[in-house]
Amino acid sequence: MSVPSAASPTALAASEPGAKPKSASAPAQVSAPGSAPTQADLLDFVRRTAADTELVASLPLDPEGRTWVRLEGPGGSEAWLIGWPPGTGTGWHDHADSAGAFVTAAGELKENSLAVRLPADGWKTLELTDDVDRERRLPAGKGRSFGHHHVHEVLDESPDRHAISVHAYHPPLPQIRRFSRSGPILRLEQVERPEDWQ
Repeated sequence: MSVPSAASPTALAASEPGAKPKSASAPAQVSAPGSAPTQADLLDFVRRTAADTELVASLPLDPEGRTWVRLEGPGGSEAWLIGWPPGTGTGWHDHADSAGAFVTAAGELKENSLAVRLPADGWKTLELTDDVDRERRLPAGKGRSFGHHHVHEVLDESPDRHAISVHAYHPPLPQIRRFSRSGPILRLEQVERPEDWQ
């Protein structure tokens, strides 16, 4: 059974590191006390938060770069409200040992993902088989959850409209691996740690 809790977190709104703190509130809900949130809990949280029109409208949007506000997620999870200018995206990446969920709150996002689990360590280049690519269109109100080591890229392909989304991860992201892709070849390019994006 989920137990609602009040949230009035301090959030960081940024278009680049070092931005000034901003106050934001988002609904928080957690599983039974002492238990980690499930993928379903994370998805429920991002859906409810994406429906908070006042919070979504408060996100500062930049015409050139993504902006974000850190939120208090359920059960100690890491959560973000993210603005996507037209034509922007994340590039290929994973979330290490964190499960997650995200929902589009405004506009439309596209997710390209790989239906394969990558080795955790010890590789720089992999050749993917033909049947691992997945594509999802996620208009406002639509989203998804995913498990550990989910590899994807998220894009706002609109030529003229910002998208806004809500994301949650548990446990809080220990690292993000970034990849480049050329046809079937996936190459590990960089490993980022929390201090690189907070």
